Amino acid sequence: MANKQARVRRARRTRVRIAEQRATRLVVGRSNAHIYAQIIAPTGDRVLASASTVEPDVRTNVKNGGNRAAATLVGQRIAERAKALGIDAVAFDRAGFRFHGRVKALADAAREGGLKF
Repeated sequence: MANKQARVRRARRTRVRIAEQRATRLVVGRSNAHIYAQIIAPTGDRVLASASTVEPDVRTNVKNGGNRAAATLVGQRIAERAKALGIDAVAFDRAGFRFHGRVKALADAAREGGLKF
């Protein structure tokens, strides 16, 4: 349980800093089987857009939801949905996960899709 507690502590520090900036944030969550992305309002009370490998459209395109290819697809989808809402700049909240592997693939795909962070 120590690893999860350390990750949550890292996530809390990041979220406090982002809350002080009053920025719209792009939050990434991951499990062994799936990856999730949400765009949350600056007040922190509403989810404006979301994308994940659990969605039926993504599941038909991706064989395994727990790899970089799936994370890239989710990053592209969240960028499209953010652009549709008129959001072009977000703060990246990696929820205490290392900026490596699937988290990095999602972030790079979102940047290529037009999000700035």
